[in-house]
Amino acid sequence: MNPPTGAQRGVLLLSCPDAPGLVHAVTELLVREKCTIVQSQQFGSTTSETFFMRVEFAHIDGSPLDFDALRLGVQVLADRFGMTWQLADTARRLRTVIMVSKFAHCLNDLLFRNSIGELNLDIVAVVSNHPDLGRIADGYGVRFRHIPLSKDTKPQAEAALLDLIREERVDLVVLARYMQILSDSLCRQLEGRAINIHHSILPSFKGAKPYHQAHARGVKFIGATAHYVTADLDEGPIIEQEHIRVDHSLSPDQLAARGREAESRALARAVRWHSENRIAVIGNRAVVFP
Repeated sequence: MNPPTGAQRGVLLLSCPDAPGLVHAVTELLVREKCTIVQSQQFGSTTSETFFMRVEFAHIDGSPLDFDALRLGVQVLADRFGMTWQLADTARRLRTVIMVSKFAHCLNDLLFRNSIGELNLDIVAVVSNHPDLGRIADGYGVRFRHIPLSKDTKPQAEAALLDLIREERVDLVVLARYMQILSDSLCRQLEGRAINIHHSILPSFKGAKPYHQAHARGVKFIGATAHYVTADLDEGPIIEQEHIRVDHSLSPDQLAARGREAESRALARAVRWHSENRIAVIGNRAVVFP
């Protein structure tokens, strides 16, 4: 039986050592709370012997969910099965900061998608180490914060960013082509709630002008990788990747244009999946329920 249109929905995302009775225990809890399952996905990893599950649910009559009771029930299961879990209202919009430098494509794409309801974000600020993209944020009615950064002022700049994150109770930080390396300390403080995008030509073509390097080598694919930020540069759990076939007829600038397309698509999907509680991380691997 489907809940009424517009009914409040919850989502439970969990992972734990695989064991008999897991699915039954979760569904039994939802039945006790008079919930019907709207969508359920699960995966058992044979390599790590870990079970992953995402279940979306609502009350059959469309009445509001009792999240306090649900959390107490899930915690009992967590103690029994050794679960890592998160429970959320699907309507809750994640308070988000987008960080950029001078490249506008990912920022513009995220702001547009969010403006038409494609993303479930409350974008509280756009932060940049340059003033150039303030006009784009202004166009969408989003606060723009310029935090200049140099080698000598990096600690102060990161402290200002953290102050903003705390003041605005930020859930998610998106590095939408923010061309600065975050300190190890900042990466640790943002662990699990910061997403970065880079061209997936890495690590083959690091440094300046990667698409020129790729052109010189005659690459046949270009693409992009969206991943969680960790202290190991560009080594965090991979959320999404996009690739585009190219050939010898394209110039370095044309390759870069294709690359911008790939970056925008991969980042938007990663941000959407994170905001919808579709990603469970184990070690350095992300399991995604798209």
